[in-house]
Amino acid sequence: MRLTSTSPEMTRRIASQLATLLRAGDLLALDGPLGAGKTCFVQGLACGLGVRGVVSSPSFVLAKHYPGPVSLLHVDAYRLASPQEYWELGLHEQAEGSVVAVEWADRVRGALPEERIDVRLQDAGGDCRVIELSARGAQLTRAIAALPGRLNPDRETDA
Repeated sequence: MRLTSTSPEMTRRIASQLATLLRAGDLLALDGPLGAGKTCFVQGLACGLGVRGVVSSPSFVLAKHYPGPVSLLHVDAYRLASPQEYWELGLHEQAEGSVVAVEWADRVRGALPEERIDVRLQDAGGDCRVIELSARGAQLTRAIAALPGRLNPDRETDA
């Protein structure tokens, strides 16, 4: 699925609506260049999961856990050298009972579960972003298919 966001607020809204379709244990692998909106997308996820407080990039601490009705584990893999390092840090163990969002997922893709949502964000000029979502796994495929109906309630979907 390919969506276009025209503002940071819209990027957060798209992610927030997606979050309402997720369950604890689901993982999102976010990729895109610096400044593409990965952290902005995770902020929207947090809002949709009912997480309170400020969500910021965990660049220097690698991971931040945000409690909520459904907790969020926010991982920044930019400084990780390999999938093995992801495993050695025990990040997969910290994920239990949470939705997990991994920024710079391309660096650790081999350590991520096969069932996940891949999110690719690209700068399309100004505040516009192209957000590409692809799901692996039946439940996550259904979540992605239901998203357009959440974003445009008047539009019927085949979810």
